[in-house]
Amino acid sequence: MTNVVTGLERFIEQPPSEALGDRLGLLTNPSGIDRQLRSSINLLAGHPSLTLTALYGPEHGVRGEAQAGEHIEGAIDARTGLPIHSLYGATRILTADMLDGIDTMVIDLQDIGARFTTYISTVAHVIDACAEHGKGAIILDRPNPLTGTRVAGNILDTDYESFVGIHPIPILHGLTIGEFGRLWARDHRLPAPTVVPMEGWRREMWFDETARPWVPPSPNLPTLDSALIFPGACLLEGTNLSEGRGTTRPFEIFGAPWAEPDVLAAALRDLTLAGVSFRPVYFTPMFSKHAGVRCGGVQTYVGDREAFDAVAFGPRLLATLQRRYPDDFAWLPPEEGEFFIDKLAGGPTLREAIDAGASVDALLTEWSREAAVFERDRSDILLY
Repeated sequence: MTNVVTGLERFIEQPPSEALGDRLGLLTNPSGIDRQLRSSINLLAGHPSLTLTALYGPEHGVRGEAQAGEHIEGAIDARTGLPIHSLYGATRILTADMLDGIDTMVIDLQDIGARFTTYISTVAHVIDACAEHGKGAIILDRPNPLTGTRVAGNILDTDYESFVGIHPIPILHGLTIGEFGRLWARDHRLPAPTVVPMEGWRREMWFDETARPWVPPSPNLPTLDSALIFPGACLLEGTNLSEGRGTTRPFEIFGAPWAEPDVLAAALRDLTLAGVSFRPVYFTPMFSKHAGVRCGGVQTYVGDREAFDAVAFGPRLLATLQRRYPDDFAWLPPEEGEFFIDKLAGGPTLREAIDAGASVDALLTEWSREAAVFERDRSDILLY
């Protein structure tokens, strides 16, 4: 196991020249910690050579107080007395007023490495705003928990760009958050953010090989196990099944009031997917879909993460549900003309294939081709 040093720790030890003398804003959340679990907010606020003047919060908030999709208002941070500007409330785009009190934005967020996460969308908007208003941008790099070598899934159709799919990248992009910032700037011809790189991280590393503490990047990714399954199970957010929100095992557990645990578990076992097994369960979500209603479903166990293909698991799971429960399984109704599943899947192709009973194998073959194209395209922005 390698002791990986994050961009935050390197930044605190030796701040880059562009941060000295500037008024700094900090975009972060509870995952922005050092090895001693000290918050980046406190570390920057207490640093004798740095001037922290404002905080900026992504989805879930600066202190992680909000659930998924919950709008957050601006506030004053009780710990530091600094203003908090919410980037997941009335606006998700930085305004000139929100940037008035800073010269440089520092970004310290632990991402998951999947296209669906809203953190990279927030980072993209911040890079845009900093370029527009003449502010500097510094990203303190952190590991991709799912390695930097696994690239899988289709490339998002730009007609379906949204906050859960901001850029034409695969579902698993294999980038660190600093590398994503470089990619965004390159593809939009913007000034590249300064990235404070890690020391000791290698692309083949899983998060638990970095000797770093896991702090949930979001309330519904409490463990690395949930993160392993997330790239596939997140597609359930576009259906009428519970993806396990409101339980202690989100994304590992999923189901619905009409699902039969033993039947569903047997159907998934019949797929003979590598590296994963299924246990029939009953559960009652405390919030989100089917709150307070007993659901039948399964719990997913990843026994061999090198063999498990989380991205392929998603379409195979949806096809199994549609085939087994044709009268009960449904997509969430369209909002503003688009199905949410299409936003997650980066276009309508997955939904249309499932509805038509088309071959999942053919779909995944095309996805693999698209992922290979992206893997070649990303080579010039990689830092490790």
